[in-house]
Amino acid sequence: MLVLTKNQKTCRLDIDNWILRSIVRVSKPYHKIIFSKKSGYSTKFVSSFPPAAFSPGLTDDEDIKIMLKGTSFWKVKTYQPRKQRLFRLLEDGMSIWFETRFKKARSKHIFSILHVESVREGYQSEGLRKFGGSFAEEQCFTIVFRGKRKNLDLAARTGTEAQQWVRGLTKLMVRCEAMIFYIVLTLGPTWIHGILHEADKDKDNKMSFKEIKNMLRIVNIDMNDIYAYQLFKECDKSNNDRLEESEIEEFCTRLMKRPELEDIFHQYSGEDCVLSTEELQEFLHDQGEEANLQQAQHIIQTYELNEKARQHNLMMLDGFAMYLLSSAGNILNQAHAGIYQDMSQPLCHYFISSSHNTYLTDNQIGGASSTEAYVRALMKGCRCVELDCWEGSNGEPIIYHGHTLTSKILFRDVIESIRDHAFKHSSYPVILSLENHCGLEQQSTMAHHLKTILGDMLLIQPLDGDLSKQLPSPEQLKGKILVKGKKLSENKTDPRVYLISNREEEMQEEEDQRAKDVVQISRELSDVVVYCRAVPFQSLSDALLYQKPAEMSSFSERKARKLIKDSGNLFVRYNTRYLSRIYPLGLKMNSSNYNPQEMWNVGCQFVALNFQTPGVEMDLNDGRFLVNGRCGYVLKPAFLCNNQSNFDPKVPVHRSGQDPIVLTIKVITAQQLPKLNKEKSSSIVDPFVRIEIHGIPADCCKKQTEYQLNNGFNPCWNETLIFQIQVPDLALVRFVVEDYDTTSSNDFVGQFTLPLPSIREGYRHIHLLSKDGASLAPATLFVHVRCRKM
Repeated sequence: MLVLTKNQKTCRLDIDNWILRSIVRVSKPYHKIIFSKKSGYSTKFVSSFPPAAFSPGLTDDEDIKIMLKGTSFWKVKTYQPRKQRLFRLLEDGMSIWFETRFKKARSKHIFSILHVESVREGYQSEGLRKFGGSFAEEQCFTIVFRGKRKNLDLAARTGTEAQQWVRGLTKLMVRCEAMIFYIVLTLGPTWIHGILHEADKDKDNKMSFKEIKNMLRIVNIDMNDIYAYQLFKECDKSNNDRLEESEIEEFCTRLMKRPELEDIFHQYSGEDCVLSTEELQEFLHDQGEEANLQQAQHIIQTYELNEKARQHNLMMLDGFAMYLLSSAGNILNQAHAGIYQDMSQPLCHYFISSSHNTYLTDNQIGGASSTEAYVRALMKGCRCVELDCWEGSNGEPIIYHGHTLTSKILFRDVIESIRDHAFKHSSYPVILSLENHCGLEQQSTMAHHLKTILGDMLLIQPLDGDLSKQLPSPEQLKGKILVKGKKLSENKTDPRVYLISNREEEMQEEEDQRAKDVVQISRELSDVVVYCRAVPFQSLSDALLYQKPAEMSSFSERKARKLIKDSGNLFVRYNTRYLSRIYPLGLKMNSSNYNPQEMWNVGCQFVALNFQTPGVEMDLNDGRFLVNGRCGYVLKPAFLCNNQSNFDPKVPVHRSGQDPIVLTIKVITAQQLPKLNKEKSSSIVDPFVRIEIHGIPADCCKKQTEYQLNNGFNPCWNETLIFQIQVPDLALVRFVVEDYDTTSSNDFVGQFTLPLPSIREGYRHIHLLSKDGASLAPATLFVHVRCRKM
């Protein structure tokens, strides 16, 4: 429960299943909370609120106390003198402030903890490995931001100070995202109240209609003048065309109401406006959830904000809203959020998250190469990374996009980064896809680095000594790194080297080179290749007869599409037995991606994408691997694992036991969509929602709502979209919000993608993501979902 009085407040926070609670007294008026124009929503509650108000249970934490006082760090940056800066946690518990000095000028900066992806200790960034040598490793740490924002590499005066900040930031990150929804729910009227007071220039605590309209635009809402003035007049009890203190409070409260939630709540609670455990259980059953009274009681104890209601096992409207905004009310089935699939089947039975040109941070013509790109891919759950290896100086092989202006990084540094991060996010095997352009000597150096740096992680022998059997499982290969590359034939007389064609298919297709590049493969490098032996592809019929389980081929997107078109079912059967890797065409200057769904439809495992290129293709990839603990391995449907399958994505009649369904989604409302032009107060979005189905060709479909004029704050659609889906086990559902524009293309606002089998029915919130996959909290969609068999 949160009680706010005019001069003194007691804050009681109960977020999700956190047991820790804080009770804090504050002496300053709550209306001085500051709203951040830059972020578009309330991330900067400074001035008056105490740290406990936004960091439950952490007010007595020693690390947080240190952060609130502030600590001086050196920023470690390329080719620049070290600058010592004071970093301090603001009282909101959600923002870090730091000040820089250049000559006599001062500059203040703030970043939100919501924008921090991770915190790394020691030399675990490219910048610190290169330039942090003058500091002890225990003094150093890196703040990694979401999206393309550069890392912040810092060095403390002591290892103790560094550890305090690493621990403190980690604690705050756990709480902040969930916290923002609590703030929106319980303090919504308060922070809008604060915005309105900021516009009160003469500080007389009275607001004209014009002042209120201008300030509402800051929060992405531009009401119709007639409706806005009607609401204004209804709250103007004094009838003097200005809202005073209590009238402003009523205006804000009415603005923040969620009538759609109130209607649902009252439908089940009845006249007493309180949900009993029995009534909550009835709601859960209607949601399609199996719930007994004990589970309903647990939900009340977890999410109800009022202590007296909790004591009597009752749920009020705010607690009900809190529950629906939590992960428990999410559209994603929480049973699928962890590892829930059988991980003991052969590798070829899984979709495997795969990256192309992993070393690049930008386009493949002149972009930068970085070990950081490998770290980010691995921490996203990517399990197959690519290494384009070329001859380097001083006997050290390098990685870059050959014959281009992309920068170069050492092979050795990449392997060290992979060692340090391969299994921090997922314990399942990592595959290194080598594209080898090195001579024999540097190939031997590559093999030496792989063995000495990776040690026991590197798999160099078959698990049971027999490669003729089926591939091992992800479970059997936990914690292991496999190398995909060319393998010398065991029956060749030369013990060291064998000439083998390395003519790349993309070079054939894109550059039509007639001469073959003949590369010598060193015995040392050949020996580290076990289960992912790269072999030339002849035809599907030949491969099904002669290929061995440990052998695999790579296909350009063009070649894969031709196989899908000409021999869809044979390609399905091929992928039930063998691994295949699909890669983008070679000469795409902007590193654009192809549609991965086409390749998943026939069971291709390694569907490699440019992770550095955001867009719908990466949204689909993120959605595909959102489930099963985001471990990078997703079990394919049974009809893509049966080597006698008759499935062909072009012919849905061969669906191997699939039950077609009708998916009905009612798009009800959205909440606090981000502004696209944050610097311009008059820029308000006209949002609409598009729902896309990505699956077999017969299932691919897009439908959308009408747009809502000038309202990104609380738009309401109440529109129902219906889809008929033949093969639901392969389908992905993508929810997209865009800003309608009559004169140009619509602007992207946010999206969320997930597998259809992982969608939960009933009333659900969808937490929107940005183009680069970062959270847009507190922006949500509110929908109702129903699935039924056709």
